[in-house]
Amino acid sequence: MINLETFDMKFFNSFLLTALLSFIAGIYISYWWFFAVVAFLVALLIHQKGFKAFFAGFLALFILWFVLAFWMDLVNEGVLSVKIATLLPLGGSKWLLMIITASMGGLVAGFAALSGSYLRSTSQKKYF
Repeated sequence: MINLETFDMKFFNSFLLTALLSFIAGIYISYWWFFAVVAFLVALLIHQKGFKAFFAGFLALFILWFVLAFWMDLVNEGVLSVKIATLLPLGGSKWLLMIITASMGGLVAGFAALSGSYLRSTSQKKYF
């Protein structure tokens, strides 16, 4: 039987570690895609079923990138995001640009976490 409190705590820990370590990695490591490595390693260390691992990685990076995009928008008073949203077929909507940006980061992190979860589940099986 699965203990519901432990199950939710694993999800929360995975979510929090992915978001926090991705933010720290973004500060100190110059590769923009390194958050995928972080999500992969967190899912490898904190084992969850595939959907829970994907959702924890997706949600962590979606929220992180949305908050960072919103912060950058506030800092430059919305000038840059409106110009980029005008260049793309978004009708000048900076909010849609932020949601699409956050979704892209979330998808990459979600699939990386799913890969880490699947790798852990296959390494635990005994084939011989």
